Amino acid sequence: MITWTTYGTWLQGDKRGFVKNGETLGENIAIKRDCEKKMTGQAVRLRHREKTIVRDAILEASKRFKQRILTIAVYSNHVHIVCEYVDVPVSVIVGYYKNAGRVALRENGLDGRIWTRGYDKRFCFDGNSLAERIKYVNEHNK
Repeated sequence: MITWTTYGTWLQGDKRGFVKNGETLGENIAIKRDCEKKMTGQAVRLRHREKTIVRDAILEASKRFKQRILTIAVYSNHVHIVCEYVDVPVSVIVGYYKNAGRVALRENGLDGRIWTRGYDKRFCFDGNSLAERIKYVNEHNK
């Protein structure tokens, strides 16, 4: 499962928690304020049409790696994808998917920085963990 956020909408220190170096951390107001000061543009929240554009772009991009997307959810402020393993570094895949979404949005009039740097990855080593991640994304996709 891979997850990334839109620019400026889920900063380190956020009360919802945040992931740093693979560890989930709690609220830290000082860190959040520091991140807010460093922002160079407005926070990006995707509208319904833009979420559809990103979803379609990622699904199309997955064909390049012959990677099956098991489930995908594009929210106003982040993206979740549960996908099958392919022999390509996760960083390459995420970069390609982010870029596909950015290019598609630019072609539809949304320009500028869209995504935050980085991403979170969670590997599924058995059927139960895979089913849990798919369930999580599907439940939040409503």
